Amino acid sequence: MTAENLRQTLGRFVRAHRERIRPDNPGRRRTPGLRREELAERAGISMTWCAWIEQGRDVNASPHALARLARALSLTAPERAYLFELAGRRDPDSATAPLLDDAPASVRLLVEGSSCPAYGLDRAWNACCWNVPAAKLFTGWLDTDWAPNLLRFMFTTTQARELVPDWEDRARRLVAEFRAEQGNSQTDPLTQRLITQLREESPDFAAVWTAQDVSWREGGQRRFRRPSGGTATYRQFTYHPADRPDYKVVLLMPDTGGGISDPSPSPPYRHQG
Repeated sequence: MTAENLRQTLGRFVRAHRERIRPDNPGRRRTPGLRREELAERAGISMTWCAWIEQGRDVNASPHALARLARALSLTAPERAYLFELAGRRDPDSATAPLLDDAPASVRLLVEGSSCPAYGLDRAWNACCWNVPAAKLFTGWLDTDWAPNLLRFMFTTTQARELVPDWEDRARRLVAEFRAEQGNSQTDPLTQRLITQLREESPDFAAVWTAQDVSWREGGQRRFRRPSGGTATYRQFTYHPADRPDYKVVLLMPDTGGGISDPSPSPPYRHQG
């Protein structure tokens, strides 16, 4: 879809939702819903700007102006996300959804139902749930009694360097993936505090973070050293639940192309840090 098509689609979307809103004083009106001047007043923006955006003109709207428009239109969360997608802007409130005290059911149940190593992460990459195979694999991380963070485990523990044969490459890739996910979370105090702390705690993290590498989180082969010797090989898959896309589930499936897997994995369970 071209930029012009996006602007026209955005204009039709805004107009349709403006016309759905019941005005405070309906009276006799030629058109349904709110007038443009009424929407502009509710959103704290100019009527000219409202007209231009509905006409599909090239309006350089700030994220905060779009946020006020979304509130004035009483958009639902999916509608608001669609508005920002059409406008090509980041929602300033997208990273402020509170973390749950417990893992979302969509994350927890998938982790519990897996016989292979599986764990859930929140938006700051704290492990919110995991199963027995994952705890057995990630010693020093998922076998602890506190809420563990994947990046902190990777950069501040000796267990991570012992567990991951290609630690340097994996650590660099992990930070690049985390940076990509934090593109919409530049004002999120939770993740910003984590980044600040890790830069102070780990010179390695500080160096990798300064490199500014960005990469999508991808699956692929993952190798881990076994305490008893040898290497276990898995294929990693990551899933985001539709109801809480700021959470994710990571599954490590035994690599059937020659990798070693546990012959009789323990039954899954949920562990809260």
